[in-house]
Amino acid sequence: MNAIITASELASELTGEQPPVLLDVRWQLSLAKAAGVPAFDGRAEYAAGHVPGAVYVDLDTELAGHAGPGDGRHPLPELSGFGAAMRAAGVSADRDVVVYDGGQGWAAARAWWLLRWTGHSSVRVLDGGLAAWNGPLETTAPTPQPGTFEPAPGATGLLDADAAAALARSGLLLDARAAERYRGDVEPIDRVGGHIPGAVSAPTTENVGDDGRFRPAAELAERFKSLGANGDPGQVGVYCGSGVSAAHEILALAVAGIDAQLYVGSWSQWSADEARPVATGPDPQ
Repeated sequence: MNAIITASELASELTGEQPPVLLDVRWQLSLAKAAGVPAFDGRAEYAAGHVPGAVYVDLDTELAGHAGPGDGRHPLPELSGFGAAMRAAGVSADRDVVVYDGGQGWAAARAWWLLRWTGHSSVRVLDGGLAAWNGPLETTAPTPQPGTFEPAPGATGLLDADAAAALARSGLLLDARAAERYRGDVEPIDRVGGHIPGAVSAPTTENVGDDGRFRPAAELAERFKSLGANGDPGQVGVYCGSGVSAAHEILALAVAGIDAQLYVGSWSQWSADEARPVATGPDPQ
């Protein structure tokens, strides 16, 4: 099963006898509150127009749990709540799922990763998001038949802070944030700037072209090989600011045929702990 689907492929599948469950996960990392401007409202964007049949899923409340002290900004959701949200959206284990967002791909990848990690075997992300969709939009919210999906977390694929630190020494830990945040030149959100010692800078934005769609699989494979990915299982991990854009990097790695693990707490958790070491500058160490 491919990890991504094109808009034309989705349009064709939506007219089939068993169309995929379609999830709209529009979300943006917002600094609007600090800037004094209205925050991005994914639900309002959904109501203004979405792919026909799509059900809205809220990243902050349904794809993440409450952020307690030391958890990072987007910890994993409670499995009971996540499962209930997915069933309400019509998700069943035996039915394909396609996820999209506004085009950045981060939020859709978070949903893709969570569903895959909790046992769903057939989830794809619309490459390029809603911006790539050329078909009609609708403004009415559907009432899907309740699904039967029961999340069952995988034994692998998830890193905590200690495991991420170890992987940075023994394997390859990729930092999916912008290079200036990795170096510590700027830090607009978290306590301090910099990166986990040993982590390699690999901005998520370099996985896509100007149109927001993923670069070809061969190009992505070459990119990750140049960063140190050798194909050994369990030897690649990814983190970002709060476990969202890192999911997009894991999706890009999947397109390239490389399995990777997510440090979901990411820099927001790591940097909040003053006992954790911080590296700055372009060098991993």
